[in-house]
Amino acid sequence: MTFQQLRDFCLSLPDAEETFPFGEDTLVFKVGGKMFAITGIERLPLSVSLKCDPDRAVALRERYAAVQPGYHLNKTHWNTVELDGSVPDHSVRQWIRDSYDLVAQGRKGERGRKPRS
Repeated sequence: MTFQQLRDFCLSLPDAEETFPFGEDTLVFKVGGKMFAITGIERLPLSVSLKCDPDRAVALRERYAAVQPGYHLNKTHWNTVELDGSVPDHSVRQWIRDSYDLVAQGRKGERGRKPRS
């Protein structure tokens, strides 16, 4: 997967937006104002950090050498995937969708909560 393919796929998801909250070299994809994917624009090899169910995060790390605990992120909930070709693109796209869904579902749950006093 190339940088452009990664970017195009992330932006194809409903209401996804790209932002640069950590500087011009780090592209962050959000839905509802919350991050679901993070990548370095010029970082080689290309990698993407994705939110993940904690149990699944560990299983993916055990299965794929290219999947590591989230770089500079909560390692329980985030994985960083090196896009070196060892993980099939269709799997990476599914993990991006899963990350997006986790974040989008979390945002729906927050709308129904009462603000704390």
